[in-house]
Amino acid sequence: MLMSSGIRFGLARTWPHLLGVTLGFVVMVIGVGAGLAQVFVALPQAQSVLQLVSVAYLLVLAWKIATAEPHLDAPESSAARPMTFLQAALFQWVNPKAWTMALTAITVYLPPPGGMPALLGVAALFGLVNLPSCGVWTVLGVSMRRLLAEPRHLRTFNRVAAALLVASLYPVVFG
Repeated sequence: MLMSSGIRFGLARTWPHLLGVTLGFVVMVIGVGAGLAQVFVALPQAQSVLQLVSVAYLLVLAWKIATAEPHLDAPESSAARPMTFLQAALFQWVNPKAWTMALTAITVYLPPPGGMPALLGVAALFGLVNLPSCGVWTVLGVSMRRLLAEPRHLRTFNRVAAALLVASLYPVVFG
């Protein structure tokens, strides 16, 4: 999604999306470490509901990507806009890959007595890793803008990106 946004809107307009993904994930790690994971232990059906909502939302996003108008630098007055900071931060909460990473991060990297300082350290470390790694996808998208300036090339790219997003759901649905 960050690569697609980088392609369509450039780095400056994608920056809030990138920061939202990073901070949203850090907040998720803190929430999971503070006990949110216990909801899934107490209410196993909550995990199934979350997976269903996540898959549905990601399918809608894939559809939007696949059917997006193939024009770069859409005017601000058009319907095409990059994800906002808040939308990107909230998206982490319906992103099954983010949940998997957050649950794994807490399980594997939080030392046994835990405590808030250790939890904040793990969350900060993931934020420090997340920002540049997600930034690479954004910069890759920005660097591909010239290659995808032709509407038919961008349309093809969008459809392939949407198909890959749908394919990434395979482990969630069938795993």
